[in-house]
Amino acid sequence: MTDTSQTAVIVDAANCVGSVPDGWWRDRAGATRRLRDSISPHELLHTLHLNAIPVVVFVVEGRARDVESSDVVRVIDAPGSGDDTIVHVVEQFTAQGNDVVVVTADRGLRSRVSSLGARTVGPQTVRS
Repeated sequence: MTDTSQTAVIVDAANCVGSVPDGWWRDRAGATRRLRDSISPHELLHTLHLNAIPVVVFVVEGRARDVESSDVVRVIDAPGSGDDTIVHVVEQFTAQGNDVVVVTADRGLRSRVSSLGARTVGPQTVRS
């Protein structure tokens, strides 16, 4: 039997964008696109000590809701709460037996996704 599980890195985009006071509030969508475009799944493989190149998913909300997916980052628009959408995405990946890493500094969200079996790391992981 072949192992078809993946590793997924789910990014709380609003939390990560807001972690650096670089003027992001003037253009939330632009700041989110810049962060999305700076992500390298190959770098995450090494930075997070993963076993395989991960699928990268950004969950966006509010004024960044119209940010598009790129060739390497799948973007999901949160219809309501970004945290609730992230939890839902984590549930989908873990139900399929995938390893999941959530990138956020939000303590409440960290607790919610950890209880589902996800590992959590801070925004600096994708901001460096």
